[in-house]
Amino acid sequence: MTHTLDITKDHCPMTFVKVKLGLSKIAQGDVLDVLLSEGEPLVNVPKAAKEQGHRILEIKNEGKNYHILIEKNN
Repeated sequence: MTHTLDITKDHCPMTFVKVKLGLSKIAQGDVLDVLLSEGEPLVNVPKAAKEQGHRILEIKNEGKNYHILIEKNN
């Protein structure tokens, strides 16, 4: 199952805090589709998700924003 989280209006470190909360609410194996802005969030969110043991499935550009698909692995 895929869940969506829009953090385009948030700034670090709140971006990963919201992603971490979003991941905590979904089942293992589910995917969180995170919509975020370029810059610091685009660097920090995937890095922190990997460090937490999750898998980055895809990062795709949509104009100024990006979608990062994160599979919950724990």
